[in-house]
Amino acid sequence: MSLARRALAVVAAAATALALAGMPAQATDIPPPDTVVTSRNVTHVLNVPKPTPIAGTINTDIAFQGGYAFVGNYGGFSIYDIKNPKKTKVVSSVVCPGAQMDVSVYGNLLFGAVDASRSDDSCNSTSQSAAVKESWEGVRIFDISDKANPRYIKSVETNCGSHTLTVVPGKGPDKKRNVYVYVSSYSPSATFPDCQPPHDKISVIKVPLKNPAAAELAATPVVFPDGGNETQPGLLLPTSGCHDITVYAEKDIAAGACMGDGVLFDISDRLNPRITARTTDPNFAFWHSATFNNDATKVVFTDELGGGGAATCNETIGPNRGADAIFDIKRGQLVFKSYFKLPRHQDDTENCVAHNGSLIPVKGRDIMVQAWYMGGVSIWDFTDSARPREIGYFDRGPRSDGSGGGIWSAYYYNGYIYAADFNEGLDVVQIKDKLTDGAKHVRMDDLNVQTQESYGGGHRH
Repeated sequence: MSLARRALAVVAAAATALALAGMPAQATDIPPPDTVVTSRNVTHVLNVPKPTPIAGTINTDIAFQGGYAFVGNYGGFSIYDIKNPKKTKVVSSVVCPGAQMDVSVYGNLLFGAVDASRSDDSCNSTSQSAAVKESWEGVRIFDISDKANPRYIKSVETNCGSHTLTVVPGKGPDKKRNVYVYVSSYSPSATFPDCQPPHDKISVIKVPLKNPAAAELAATPVVFPDGGNETQPGLLLPTSGCHDITVYAEKDIAAGACMGDGVLFDISDRLNPRITARTTDPNFAFWHSATFNNDATKVVFTDELGGGGAATCNETIGPNRGADAIFDIKRGQLVFKSYFKLPRHQDDTENCVAHNGSLIPVKGRDIMVQAWYMGGVSIWDFTDSARPREIGYFDRGPRSDGSGGGIWSAYYYNGYIYAADFNEGLDVVQIKDKLTDGAKHVRMDDLNVQTQESYGGGHRH
């Protein structure tokens, strides 16, 4: 797909039929090119174009802290002031190339994942083959205490780089002393000196909070000692590690989307995550990400069918491939209940895939907002694990030039949905619906989606 920035001509809302949620999936669901459409309960509040320093590279993940959003980008990251979401504005951008720049924040620290082999760890590095021993990839750490002038303070190299990362607070007294970073990476090769097969492990970085410059690789636990799912027909890649891990630290559990496997971990020993449950699915090509419900009795796994570059949300692919899979957690094991996929067909020119999302914190219900690349943003309810349903959406029609793109991540934070679009920047979206209105009573101080925390009926620290 094209990574170049393209202008969008956002035109007037489409016909009322296009704006209704829950319609049967038909070709008539596809909006006109370059057109924004929403369900009746969703409003497109604002679009903020990518800032000039990183306008030529794509947006990726988002983290939140206080009145700020931190948006990763293949060229670095940007900090946005979202104290007034309707007037969201860029505070600063850091140019520091290295895909994917999956980001998490903790205190005054921002962690950025680099899974693209570079000539060195600096922000002036250039692309260099992983076959060269001196090449670098891993995690960069920035001091973000001054939002207008973030400062690069440390890098930690990890085997096979860092495709994604997950911040894990310490336990008990250790929580005040250290934070840990689980690094997910994969695709080893005998030609890569620092990424040798079999990989089948994750990397754990220990970061002393009083001296983050002393961060170091603390453990490399092998999570698939007997190997993962490598032979299933239709896999995008055989299991050789994990793509993404979501932790629920207060419950000492994690869910791993590990290429050909979906797993649960016991993380009571932060340096030694241990798989306690494991499943595969013949309909899944690539286990991509995971989200627990609030009481951790369910987990949603996503399937990145086509690797994000294919049109997989059309009638040809159907409803059970390239979908979300909903599992109940019974006696510590994963029990499959159903699939969820966009109920609106996308055009054959639109790369569409189940991607990053988060819970909308509604007490007593399980509701999620999720990005689907060029499938837009879907808001869906899985309170009944066997009967999930979409309750709202935000979407753009196919790009008039036929190129790809779409929304990488879409997360709910303090009353609004923030969506990072490859090309179009940061979208601010709002849903007003009786099913989600209760979320307005939950105020979050921060949000790293891969570091879940429980919410109740009010403030959540």
